[in-house]
Amino acid sequence: MRADTQVLMAQINKTFGDDTVIIASELAVPKRFTSGSLALDVALGGGWPAGQWVEIIGKESAGKTAVAFKTVAANQRVDPEFATLWIAAEAYDSDQASALGVDNERVTLIPTQEMEFAFEVMLKAAESRGIDLIVLDSYPALIPGEESEKAMDEFTTAVGARLMNKFARKAGKATKRSSNGEERPVLGIIINQFRDKIGSFARYGVPQTTPGGHGKDYFFYTRVQVERDEYITEKRPGITDPVKVGQSIKLRTIKNKSAAPQQTASVDFYFRGAPFLGFERGDYDIGKEYFTMGVLFGVIKKSGAWYYYGERKWHGKDDVVKDLRNEKDFQEIVAAEVLEAAKNPKLVDQVLPEMVDRAEEGNRRTIKSVE
Repeated sequence: MRADTQVLMAQINKTFGDDTVIIASELAVPKRFTSGSLALDVALGGGWPAGQWVEIIGKESAGKTAVAFKTVAANQRVDPEFATLWIAAEAYDSDQASALGVDNERVTLIPTQEMEFAFEVMLKAAESRGIDLIVLDSYPALIPGEESEKAMDEFTTAVGARLMNKFARKAGKATKRSSNGEERPVLGIIINQFRDKIGSFARYGVPQTTPGGHGKDYFFYTRVQVERDEYITEKRPGITDPVKVGQSIKLRTIKNKSAAPQQTASVDFYFRGAPFLGFERGDYDIGKEYFTMGVLFGVIKKSGAWYYYGERKWHGKDDVVKDLRNEKDFQEIVAAEVLEAAKNPKLVDQVLPEMVDRAEEGNRRTIKSVE
């Protein structure tokens, strides 16, 4: 580095404080928070980015809150001290959270629909270093004070969007941590919903938008669209028609500043118990997901109808999936090796388009196509 550049850096740091100016190579590698889904972690580039704000978007009953709950539960398992602040603009269902694996004792809950209050609390929590994850469920349920004070027949325009954009401008400073990576980072998740864009035209279907103005689209580091794909059914004795017990959730990274955008992941989610399929309410089908990712990334080898991992071998996928569902250690090994393999850019360039194609076909057909 040039001597005059070093002098300039020293002057700025002396005037404005240490670490105001640093060398880019000295930045610590940002931490990642697991989403609870291996396929989504890969699509995100290793998990949710620490020190950033992300948006989960989708239609009603797509699985947005389930994805947030699963993120909380997965990180609680990893870190016994993991602390979550949940802003419940919509009712917080502690029973549903528990079914999805959340330890409610480690979730600080603030039920409110007051937009200004919610944003202030979120900023203070981010600055405090005492919270690891902030979840707002959901932005459209918040009511700005100006709108709340007016009668039903009085109009307000873009008040929420202006407040959202003001929050976005302040949030960066609140989440900033030291460059050495020693401070605990925070992750912010804001759940949003789609709205039909009235008066617009699209070649296919009705164009959609999200509440909060366009400024937030630039603010969010990552934006993930959640869609319900096909229902999972279970045949039960004495009942003619199969019972709906779950759904395939398709997740698309419509924006990602730390990995390739427009990647798609898919996972089976059980919203009720499926005793004849071997799942409890709130489960992801970890076995099927890890099997697919393991084969795609070459962690689980395939030769004809045989599958291999180290000295272990199975005839047909069913036994591999069964062992992945039942063996925690095997799950952790496969997940770690898949995430490590996903750091190889050339391999990712080959695998991610295939993940997109297979997710488009539906998760259940994805498994068939791996065989």
